[in-house]
Amino acid sequence: MSSPEVFVYASGDLLASAAAARTVTRLADAIAAQGHAHLVLTGGGIGTKVLAAIAAEPARDAVDWRLVDFWWGDERFEITGDPERNETGARAALLDALGVDQARVHAVSGPDGPDGDDPDAAAARYAAELAAAAGGGEARGADASAVPAFDVLMLGIGPEGHVASIFPEAPAAYATGSVVAVRNSPKPPPTRISFTFSAIQAAREVWILASGAEKADAVAEALSSVSQDKLPAAGARGRDRTLYLLDQAAAAKIAVLARARRAGSEIVDRW
Repeated sequence: MSSPEVFVYASGDLLASAAAARTVTRLADAIAAQGHAHLVLTGGGIGTKVLAAIAAEPARDAVDWRLVDFWWGDERFEITGDPERNETGARAALLDALGVDQARVHAVSGPDGPDGDDPDAAAARYAAELAAAAGGGEARGADASAVPAFDVLMLGIGPEGHVASIFPEAPAAYATGSVVAVRNSPKPPPTRISFTFSAIQAAREVWILASGAEKADAVAEALSSVSQDKLPAAGARGRDRTLYLLDQAAAAKIAVLARARRAGSEIVDRW
């Protein structure tokens, strides 16, 4: 897995604009090289702000969005259109503004889906969809659960260090396969569907997005040698690159760069 690179921006708005520009460039390059791209979206305040910034990005049409497959690293197990769902926010912030091929928008089903009120079945269905998209090409997984080689996988980080819906020392932190049903989440709503570490670590690039002082402790700890089960963000690593895109408040506890460098990270830029 790659070592983290840390980029710090003066504000959440600048972070979102920079992440949007990076997304457009990365996807355009992927499509030029391989004819398609896979993008994993996240929710939350800064995640949704990044999606809105992509929609407003002047260069967004450099990407042929019909050739992008959209996925979610986790989803709240709620009915379609529920404001708690990451899909709902992503459609309003980005997808509704793009000429996307709806067949390439891979939403996680909720209780109104084909599996009804069974999150395990919904997780298995999403795992099967990932495996079908992976086909026989470049992909990684666990227990024969393949996933595409995601070009960019975006993740938020919780104040306690969770990513996707993997919380510290919760069952999902030890799950195999590519997708897991999460029950009794410490953050509501309690029932969710989440990528496992195996699926996250199959991505070419993993981007951790963090804004706000309440994320500072988790960011600093994730850049240390803590284990991924105790602090899930520590296990969010891409095969080629791992980027921490932070505002100054979220980066405040990275002690004079030394702690990150001891963990093999590189502070790349500070704006």
